[in-house]
Amino acid sequence: MAKLTPIAGAFVVICMLWPHAGQAAPTDDVATLRAEIEALKADYNARVQSLEARIRRLESAGASAQTTPPGAAPAAAAPSEGAVPVGQAAATAPPPAFPEPAPVAAPPKSSSATAFNPAISVILTGNYASLSQDPATYRVAGFIPPPQGEGPGERGFNLDESELTVSSNVDPYFFANLTAAIQGDNSIDIEEAYFKTLALNNGFTIKGGRFFSGTGYLNEVHSHNWDFVDQPLVYQVFFGGQLAQDGVQIRWLAPTDYFIELGAEAGSGRSFPGTQRNSNSLGSDALFAHLGGDVGDSTSWRVGGSWLDAHAADRTYADVDQFGAPVTNAFTGTSRTWIVDGTLKWAPHGDPTHHQLKLQGEYLRRTEDGQLAFDVTGQNLAGVYSTAQSGWYVQGVYEFVQRWRMGLRYDSMRSGTPGIGLVSSGILPQADFTSLLSATPERTTVMVDWSLSEFSRLRAQYAWDEARAHERDQQLLLQYIFAIGAHGAHKF
Repeated sequence: MAKLTPIAGAFVVICMLWPHAGQAAPTDDVATLRAEIEALKADYNARVQSLEARIRRLESAGASAQTTPPGAAPAAAAPSEGAVPVGQAAATAPPPAFPEPAPVAAPPKSSSATAFNPAISVILTGNYASLSQDPATYRVAGFIPPPQGEGPGERGFNLDESELTVSSNVDPYFFANLTAAIQGDNSIDIEEAYFKTLALNNGFTIKGGRFFSGTGYLNEVHSHNWDFVDQPLVYQVFFGGQLAQDGVQIRWLAPTDYFIELGAEAGSGRSFPGTQRNSNSLGSDALFAHLGGDVGDSTSWRVGGSWLDAHAADRTYADVDQFGAPVTNAFTGTSRTWIVDGTLKWAPHGDPTHHQLKLQGEYLRRTEDGQLAFDVTGQNLAGVYSTAQSGWYVQGVYEFVQRWRMGLRYDSMRSGTPGIGLVSSGILPQADFTSLLSATPERTTVMVDWSLSEFSRLRAQYAWDEARAHERDQQLLLQYIFAIGAHGAHKF
């Protein structure tokens, strides 16, 4: 349309001058001017019709423009599933990465068959691991272990999780997404399978099905978008990797200059630290709030707070007694987790092409109250149990040359001393609960990665892991990540 502006302007000027010209010009000149005006009008109309025809062709092909919030860079990562804080600076744009397919602003208007083709994305990941300690015996000291999610994985060459995502607008009212995780052992897990509303008013959005919980910062981020090969220790221990909800979530985005988001979830609670129960009552509830904004044109920030309440029934785990004999213990009760998170991003004048910095950290505190059973397949003794445990991490990632980044992360956890009724009553010694002996696991990790393009990344990572009891594990991980297919915006 910019090319049409001079023509339209000339047309307006001539029309304004026409009465004066008509008084002074001879009859032939008047006729000439009229002919030129008619030619300009015809050319203008022809160009408009040509643009309208192009728009109709794009609509018939199923193309639909994605909207970007004011002030956000086109590639900016969204604070929450594509939503960027109002006024967010371009500094929020992430380095070349592998974003999740995101719902577009409106569904295709055409009825052609191609208008309903879903967006398909495939993520391929793999690694080589050199570990100084046997990964089969990996255990974060001082905590009830999750059923999976702990440790650096196996030695040697490994095929990591590959993701297949299919997503599309269902109609003007709903968006649907399915993400299947194909594991290296040939098993397939459904990571996410949810619907999401598109047409609710007043900033409300409802999501239902299976989805990563909105609690914390890192939990919603898929593994191929992590800044390190693995998750912080506290996520591994408290959530077994990532917390998924089978249930419903509601979010509200405030119509303010600052990014203000409130959310609530209710679900079955089958994911660790909860368990699937034979009950009609809810097994898991969560609340979260996020606040974000800009500082100048180079810096953006986001802070958040979350609360999770989960219920467990006979949550078993393997342990050894004071004599080294294997036993199976079980926890039944309530697990509550509080999370505080903060993220700061900087890029010179909002341009992350050559340099950018991202600082990120989270603090988690968990309390568990209920009953702990000892040796459920043998003695099957039970008593009261209560504990208050915490963990945190802080990390920084800096793009020092275009497409090259380096990062540093530090993890720390405190198990505290649990209250075990069987121990305080003198029935069993503390040594019979080896996994629950007081400990302070720590880990320091460095990494460097190279993004050849938006769809490929190579990474090297080295960690000094002191999460085990009295052992240091030195871990070298080399990773590749390749993305195929459609990709939308990803998290802030």
